[in-house]
Amino acid sequence: MTKPVSIQQRIRILDAQGVSWREIARRLGVSRDTVRKYATMEDCSPKPAVRKGRRSLIDACSGTVDSWLSADRLMPRKQRHTARRVYARLVEEEGFRGSYSPVQRYVRRWREEHRPDGDRYLELDWRGGAMQVDFGEAVATIGGNDARIHCLVATFPHSNMRYVAATPGENAECVCEGLAQILDHIGMVPRVLVLDNATGAGLRVAWNKVTVVRVFAMFCDHYRLETRSCNPYSGNEKGSVENAVGFLRRNLMAPSPTRRATDS
Repeated sequence: MTKPVSIQQRIRILDAQGVSWREIARRLGVSRDTVRKYATMEDCSPKPAVRKGRRSLIDACSGTVDSWLSADRLMPRKQRHTARRVYARLVEEEGFRGSYSPVQRYVRRWREEHRPDGDRYLELDWRGGAMQVDFGEAVATIGGNDARIHCLVATFPHSNMRYVAATPGENAECVCEGLAQILDHIGMVPRVLVLDNATGAGLRVAWNKVTVVRVFAMFCDHYRLETRSCNPYSGNEKGSVENAVGFLRRNLMAPSPTRRATDS
């Protein structure tokens, strides 16, 4: 019979103090065999329960999941399946009736075995009214041909609200048009815009100097926006929008969307 942890600890403590096993047994009201058992035990940590093997529902779909995750390696890094997306596809396409947790564990284990650890980002504290802006590219099949589509993604890191507008490119005019759609939709203007190295909106002429394109400067003057550009190679400075772009690609763009060509 296993003794309570408190008894085990008292036995080991008294033994370490040099108290005889007979005296320990008398003080604690246990047998000398019990004292011997716990005094000589190298580790008192509880042993994990050994569960008998049982085939999981995810095992029957492992080949399908492996093919999806393998195909992801040919896609842009930020347009790959999340575990949640894998689970949704299994339910919709394979009639999977299991829970999400085994799928999540399977995907995590597969990725640990087949690719190195992903990038790590620092978490920053943002005040209300700051908006992070970035473009995200995704591959789609339109009229039978692969094409890259551009999505202007804006987030408020303080509240984690996210918005997106599709644009034909990533130049300054597209930045202005996409932001105008988003600002009109939310009915408010942020205090500051945080941009990724001024891509599309300006040109970085030095490490700490950016020349803003005239049309974007006029746009900011109209809305009275303060702008800030991230330092080069410092994606962690706008981690909120980076995560939002990844969420868009992995959840709405996996698998790659397909659209038939239509007459205009």
